[in-house]
Formats: sequence, structure tokens, C-alpha cells
Amino acid sequence: MGEIPNQSPDDQSPEDQGPEPVVLTVCTTCRPEGSDPEAPRPGRILADRLAGSALPEGVTVRGVECLSACKRSCTLHMSGGPARWGYIYGDLDPDAHLDEILAGAAAYASTEDGFVPWRERPVVFRKQSIARIPPVSMPSVALTPTQAPGAQTEDTPDTPALQSAKD
Repeated sequence: MGEIPNQSPDDQSPEDQGPEPVVLTVCTTCRPEGSDPEAPRPGRILADRLAGSALPEGVTVRGVECLSACKRSCTLHMSGGPARWGYIYGDLDPDAHLDEILAGAAAYASTEDGFVPWRERPVVFRKQSIARIPPVSMPSVALTPTQAPGAQTEDTPDTPALQSAKD
């Protein structure tokens, strides 16, 4: 029998490499309404605690300055490459939700498509979801272009045509 040559990761097909790494992106700037503007931001606390935790295999954490979900602070975006669903969660509490976030990230990382059955998600991920973002690779729904009421096309004059009362 001949030897099987060693493959570098670059030589492997995408199916052989396993799922893409998971990234937990945490907003570090938002704060609950009415909170002390000088106090540490909950998202910064959460990001630092996640970074100091034993993250599940294949999971990394990063902080960003804004996820534009200020009314739902403290927010986190969970993503994992172009074939997985992405999720945005809000109203997180760095003191109460750290273990659930880590469990949810582990469950998400174990999937190929980012879909964790609803009952298998931590409660915080079931109750505090802001958005689910489809994977880039998901086919689009067929659309039928229509014009919005009142919209004008190039063929439509800028002013409505007047009809005579005789018509």
C-alpha cells in the first residue's frame, strides 16, 4: 500500500476543515438609559469577562464600538462564517448571563449552519434575541418587482396630467 501524503490545511477541501470559527462581537459603548455615563459600560465588562473565560473551542471574542442597538444594551452578535446563521442578542447582563452565553456559543460552534434548535438554546438566547441574520450562502426568495404607490418612473411626468371634464 502506498503512503497517504500529509495534507496542509490549505490543501484540504472546505468540508474537511470543519465549521468556520465563531466570533462573539460585543458592543463596548452602549449603556442602559439613565445609567451613570462615567460608569464602566456593561458591554465592555461582558467583552472583558468573555475574553477572560474558557471559551469553547473555535470561539473568539472581540469588542467593537457600536452595534447600533443602543436601546437594547448590552448587545452581542454571534457569527461563524458565510454558511451559518448569525444572531444578535440584547439586554444582556455580564453578571447574570456569562455562563449561558458560553453555553450558547458552544452549541452554536458545534453546528455547520448556526441553527441550534430553539429548545436547546439557553434561555437568554431564546428570550433576548433581536435579530437572526441569514447566511450569505442562503438562496434569496424570488421577488416580483412592483412600484410603490405614488412612486414615479422615468415614463411618468413630474406633474399629473390633467383630464378634461368632457372625457
